[in-house]
Amino acid sequence: MSGTRREIPNDPGRKERILDAALDVIAESGVHRTTHRRIAARAEVPLGSLTYYFDGIDDLLAQAFARLSDTMSALYRQTMRAAGSAAEAEAAVVELICGPAYATERDMTLIFEMYAYANHNEAVSVTARTWLARSRDSLALYFTPGVSRALDALIEGWPMHRAFDGAPLDRRLVTETVHAIVSAAPNLTAGTA
Repeated sequence: MSGTRREIPNDPGRKERILDAALDVIAESGVHRTTHRRIAARAEVPLGSLTYYFDGIDDLLAQAFARLSDTMSALYRQTMRAAGSAAEAEAAVVELICGPAYATERDMTLIFEMYAYANHNEAVSVTARTWLARSRDSLALYFTPGVSRALDALIEGWPMHRAFDGAPLDRRLVTETVHAIVSAAPNLTAGTA
């Protein structure tokens, strides 16, 4: 019988709300203090909902970090695709490093937690490796593989320094460094988006 109560979800978006709540709890308390109870309370769902959607806390955390990776990879790709030339692609890289949209303070906390957890969880390790590959693929819209790898290391690393230093980055220094890396490589452009 089609359209029965059992076939119609009574809370669409619940799983996504749980994943978002998990990321909030991780950002506030760290993976080591993230529990089913804290996530359920944050998502405002019954505790049993978590076991309905996830095979335990490891699965929930892995899916939450995959959601983070997907969201940040999409922003990264969108930023690179918006560039219309190699010069604009360099400016896009600087924006990813220095700008307010990518790698916010919360994002950096989650990234640190994800990388640490990836050392002990294979699914999250795969997510982290996939994220790096997706980032380099986005950069490859304009840059060679070697340049893409070097630029991605800057995009990952410089915001880490900003987070620990507690100070904004020197945009001029970042711009000059990005340009130096791009200029040092022969055949720097791989094409356009």
